[in-house]
Amino acid sequence: MSTQPSSTFKIWIQAFRPFSYTASIIPAMLGAGLAIYRDAPAQWWLLPLIVFASMLIQAGTNLVSEYFDYKKGVDRPETYGSSRVLVEQLLRPHQILIAGLICFALTIGLGLYFIALRGWIIFIIGFVGVLGGLFYTADPFGYKYLGVGDLFVFLLMGPLMVIGSYFVLTGAYDRSILLISIPVGFLVAAILSGNNLRDIQFDLQAHIHTTASVLGHRIARWEYSLLVAGAYIATIIMIVLKILPLWSLLTLLTIPPAVKVIRAALQSRPDHPETIATLDVQTAQLHMPFGLLLIVSVILGGLL
Repeated sequence: MSTQPSSTFKIWIQAFRPFSYTASIIPAMLGAGLAIYRDAPAQWWLLPLIVFASMLIQAGTNLVSEYFDYKKGVDRPETYGSSRVLVEQLLRPHQILIAGLICFALTIGLGLYFIALRGWIIFIIGFVGVLGGLFYTADPFGYKYLGVGDLFVFLLMGPLMVIGSYFVLTGAYDRSILLISIPVGFLVAAILSGNNLRDIQFDLQAHIHTTASVLGHRIARWEYSLLVAGAYIATIIMIVLKILPLWSLLTLLTIPPAVKVIRAALQSRPDHPETIATLDVQTAQLHMPFGLLLIVSVILGGLL
């Protein structure tokens, strides 16, 4: 029996990077948790579709980004980023691009259903989300290469996803939803910031300008650190203002790994990127438990 299908399957799993999807699952689930916290009537059977749509946007963004990063010389054998299926010639560039576009097409299909249920507001949210994911690296914009990637990732995978999830479930909006989305937005932006901090030299060699390369290594270290610390500061402020329940102090349990990644970033040197080779992965591993504890805290705040 041939092992090629299994090998091909594993290659595609590598390309899709499902381990990273907590970055989109967490904000979608936070929107659901906030529906409980706000005691808002919700159509819960829509939640699996919302989570799937969020994952599809992230998958499409990852795949299209992989294609353009490879084409522009950002991803090379000696660099750290990407799934490496293109730099190792496991798949062809057009295969990755087509897979990414299919993900966006499926997202649009689900989006049309959400629009039929909830109206034009979901059209705006979905339109911004799909275009934001596609043109993260795609021509003619490729805003990742223009020094504003961190800002847009914060907006798209923080507030936009949380508000979108909450609105599809409930058909309503509350200003507190935007505020409560900020901590997870900070941490998802920190994932990208950590990735770009590590890759400053490689990105400059490829003649692209990420937020980190525009700021320079010294300031980019502090940008990363402030994004991570900002998640905790924002959470504490919202607890004090009673926007979040006291249960949200549970997120402070993740401070030790947060201190660890901040220390690694601040001690990093531009000529030794290998010392923070996994900073983006470590930040994603922080984003997940922080986000889960925040979700649990708002659910407890709504039920107890």
